[in-house]
This record gives sequence, C-alpha cells and structure tokens, in this order.
Amino acid sequence: MQDAVTQGVRISVAHNFQGPISAPLQGEFVFAYRVRIENLSGQDLRLLSRHWTVMESTGRTQAINGEGVRGIQPDIPAGDTHEYASWCRVRTELGKMGGYYLMERASDGEQFRVRIPDFHLIAPMVLN
Repeated sequence: MQDAVTQGVRISVAHNFQGPISAPLQGEFVFAYRVRIENLSGQDLRLLSRHWTVMESTGRTQAINGEGVRGIQPDIPAGDTHEYASWCRVRTELGKMGGYYLMERASDGEQFRVRIPDFHLIAPMVLN
C-alpha cells in the first residue's frame, strides 16, 4: 500500500493485477485499485476533481481527468474517510500511476491539491 499526506489529507492506495480479465497476448493488462481518503485536517472538505497520470513502460502516458470520483463529489467531514475502488487498463506489463485530487475547504472555499502517491503496476509474470 502506498500513502501520502498533503495538508492533513492522507491518501492510501492498494492495488493488484487482475489476471482473469487481462489478455497479455493482446497487450491488455488490467489492474484494480482501492483508494482511502482520510481527512485529518480538522476541517470539512469536498473532493472536486481528480487527475491521474498513467505511464506505460513504452513511455506512453495517459492523463485521466474528471469531476469527483466514481461519479460523485464526496463531502469528507473532519475526521472521516471516503473509500472507493476502480481499475485501469494498460498495454504493457509494467507501468505507474499517480496524480492528485482537487479539494475544497467548506469553511472558506479554498481549493488545494492533494497528492495521490505513485504506485507501480507490475504484472506477476514479469517477476518470474
């Protein structure tokens, strides 16, 4: 699990390779990931948007941007958490993901970025 803390918000990411739905011979490698967002800041927050960068071992990079996560812009009260699961598909056995969330403080409307820690996408067959 990878963790990062930015302005009192801890992001933890766990991920794994999805062999049964991947097709390595066709260049499709699927990885699932679970994100836990902990609001340790002492202030109520809202997650406005996400920005992910997905890099493959060939150098190909994809940017994934959008409002909220999984179709919602969750409010995360002080001391609370929000968790969600998602997945990505890459064309190589090796890759990397990371990025940031744009958060907003309820008290003053100030917006700030919270870093999503980088994590490596490694298909198990590469390790043999």
